[in-house]
Amino acid sequence: MRLSCMSSLNSAQKLMQDAVSDGIFPGGVLLASQHGKVLVHQAFGQADLTIGTPVSTQTIFDLASLTKPLATTLAVMKLMGHTQLTLDHTLGDFMVPCRGTDKAGISVRHLLYHNSGLPDYRPYFRELDAAEPSRRRELILTMILDEPLAYPIGEKVVYSDLGFMLLRGIVETVSGSRLDEFVRKEIYLSMQLKDLFFVDPEHPLPADRFAATEKCSWRQTRIRGVVHDENAYIVGGVDGHAGLFGTAADVHCLLMELLGTYSGGPSHHIFQPGLLREFLDYGKGTERALGFDRPAAKGSAGGCYFSRNSVGHLGFTGTSFWMDLDRSVIVILLTNRVHPSCDNEKIRDFRPILHDTVMETLR
Repeated sequence: MRLSCMSSLNSAQKLMQDAVSDGIFPGGVLLASQHGKVLVHQAFGQADLTIGTPVSTQTIFDLASLTKPLATTLAVMKLMGHTQLTLDHTLGDFMVPCRGTDKAGISVRHLLYHNSGLPDYRPYFRELDAAEPSRRRELILTMILDEPLAYPIGEKVVYSDLGFMLLRGIVETVSGSRLDEFVRKEIYLSMQLKDLFFVDPEHPLPADRFAATEKCSWRQTRIRGVVHDENAYIVGGVDGHAGLFGTAADVHCLLMELLGTYSGGPSHHIFQPGLLREFLDYGKGTERALGFDRPAAKGSAGGCYFSRNSVGHLGFTGTSFWMDLDRSVIVILLTNRVHPSCDNEKIRDFRPILHDTVMETLR
């Protein structure tokens, strides 16, 4: 890093401090690197306003929809590498109830690209609350399959939690393991990632290292150490759209594995390079990659300076990562912006400003 870049990094740190003071989020961790060298890894603010717990670089955040690229998508990639799954396999190949229906032709590719025709979200947890807990994981899949398609398959991109919930069902059917067990054994353990995991609400971990999220009106409690997303919570904390927790450091390690595999740099050889590139390339007729987002031409949360050949994702709880594949730049922002209420949406304007400030160090 050029010495002249230090002032811009100081500016990014000042932005984080001001964000806490201005109520954009109670606390967060910023981690940025280039070519594997960490330029900044710093904690700011409070992990839990109720008891005044400060955020540290070891704080574990609810990653929310970062589950989609960092768990579910990678699980699909591993199964494809094992020749157990292809992008052209369909729901009809795995889910008997949808055979002969308008959803039978929805492919794994459609689900990863978010152009399956499924709606974006449904509050299934309200109905499932009365169901036997042991049946909820299958019942939620049945409820999704009963949903009318919002538009014809493959016609347009509509970001959908439901599609990734079905991908969880496919991964578990093909692998014979629960999603969390599969990614832990096949991916995270190989990299010794101890701070990237799912939490079972029936067997919660000590809450002291976790950032708090919302005071949930449905659960009537402040959420800390269990998944914020209600649909993921009701099925046991593990689903394809949400449920993953982690530190910025372990998210960075996983992204470095992807970057190394993509660019031919150091890696643990967990993923096949050609297959990874197929996932990270632009999809035909879409501005998304398979399971990952791409920076929008205008109004990107990643700001203005990430190259077109970048991938990333946002999480509802206030989390995000962006990775420039050409310049080997990674920027991770983990916050608890939904604490104590998800009505706080100030982070939308903050994200691009922060990313532009960090990226200016590398221009």
